[in-house]
Amino acid sequence: MMTRLHAALLSILYCAASAAWAQAPATVRMRGTVQSVSASTLTVKDRSGEVVELLLPAALVVTEVYPIALADIQPGSFIGTAALPQADGSQRAIAVTVFPESARGAGEGHRPFDLLPQSTMTNATVAEVSAAANGRRLQLKYKDGAMLIVVPEDAPVVTFRPGDRSLLVPGASVSLSAQLVDGKPTVQRINAGKNGFKLPY
Repeated sequence: MMTRLHAALLSILYCAASAAWAQAPATVRMRGTVQSVSASTLTVKDRSGEVVELLLPAALVVTEVYPIALADIQPGSFIGTAALPQADGSQRAIAVTVFPESARGAGEGHRPFDLLPQSTMTNATVAEVSAAANGRRLQLKYKDGAMLIVVPEDAPVVTFRPGDRSLLVPGASVSLSAQLVDGKPTVQRINAGKNGFKLPY
């Protein structure tokens, strides 16, 4: 039986695809935990609790996300940080991704993010790092502006590298993008944690 989330996913993809018929296919993002996997399908329990089955294409792109230390964030690092706005105009980091050099500049800028209500995403270069009472302060610079990010000691800090399908095992934490291919929800790209590591977003 089709779950509510599966039906909603199909509805979103169909509506978006109809509105942009001549443009790139519509994409939906999901976060959750792998329930089962086969050569051609992936079943994921979304963070809402719904279970969805998606197709896996032959050309699936898999990326491993893994933890690093807060101290690995240095001046000159290009990062992406999910954060919440603070009353003083700064942003409090929920989690930080340190991009490998090959991905420098990806998605540069500041924008809303769908992780939590009012959350934001800032992809920018670290101009300055200083100590904070319970972590680090990062002065970020991006093409159209600047931002002060406070990173608590307990905020996850991660980076990523190319992975493969061996990461897709029951219990693995994943985030993925899906599109309709021949009318069926199909995974296009997927990020996964290894050995029980839970992705922060």
